[in-house]
Amino acid sequence: MRKEQHHKGWNEIKTNDSWAIFKIMGEFVNGFEKMSKIGPCVSIFGSARTKTEDKYYQLTVDVAKEIVNNGYGVITGGGPGIMEAGNKGAHLAGGTSVGLNIELPFEQHDNPYIDNDKSLDFDYFFVRKVMFVKYSQGFVVMPGGFGTLDELFEAMTLIQTKKIAKFPIILVSTEFWGGLIDWVKTTLLEKFGNVSPGDLDLIHVVDTPAEVLQILDKFYTQYNLSPNF
Repeated sequence: MRKEQHHKGWNEIKTNDSWAIFKIMGEFVNGFEKMSKIGPCVSIFGSARTKTEDKYYQLTVDVAKEIVNNGYGVITGGGPGIMEAGNKGAHLAGGTSVGLNIELPFEQHDNPYIDNDKSLDFDYFFVRKVMFVKYSQGFVVMPGGFGTLDELFEAMTLIQTKKIAKFPIILVSTEFWGGLIDWVKTTLLEKFGNVSPGDLDLIHVVDTPAEVLQILDKFYTQYNLSPNF
């Protein structure tokens, strides 16, 4: 009897998994339809925990303004902290301000600087991550936590394996990212040989909004602005 109950419960799980496909498809369709209309954008990542008085909050506002003033829109994860700063800078500069929101039990709530018609809600991280990668002309990565690192390394992996087109990955703040990049170069690359020298070509560590734009502009004198896969 217990064995039969166990099998029944397992079958119910499999049925629920099958129905979830339609919800996942719905998120993809809605995301593709809205994101395909936004034009060239740069995604800004960083900690949801960064306070408005933090120097990196204001730096992110300035970076986003510079991005918009040079013809790009801004995409963020739609929440507080660095995400809010990115949307705020885009909004203040009069540019496209996109928020890809995710339902979380803590930290996440929509910030007020997202364009009304460009706020998307997701239940699935993996669907949301596709939108970031497909519709971004570059990643600007501010200081952050696990989620920020997740986005960074996923983009690096997809480019390394040639699953998506190349785009620049710009890490802002030498004091924050310097140690990580040193470890990648000395440990991953030189000591263990787990990555190739060319894998690091698209990663840049900078400290100012002007440097962010310099890298974007240099890259797009060689490549067309277009979706990444």
